Amino acid sequence: MINFETVVNLIGETRTKTGLKVKAILDTNQYETGVELSKKDMDQLHLTRHRTHPDWNYTLSPRSTPSAKPLYTSRIVQIII
Repeated sequence: MINFETVVNLIGETRTKTGLKVKAILDTNQYETGVELSKKDMDQLHLTRHRTHPDWNYTLSPRSTPSAKPLYTSRIVQIII
């Protein structure tokens, strides 16, 4: 990695054949480390782990409820680094 700006720019140029665009932002905030979720909280997440590096690569799906409205409707994914 050369620097964060280069990584953010490379990710931000990502496009798929179906029109998905990625927006990348460098998050410079400080966060508490060592925070862990309980097993109950983890079980409530809709995680689908990928075959390759499942601890790093996973899909987090929204919870489905009858009255749930989509959080977004655009074809843009925002990645905060």
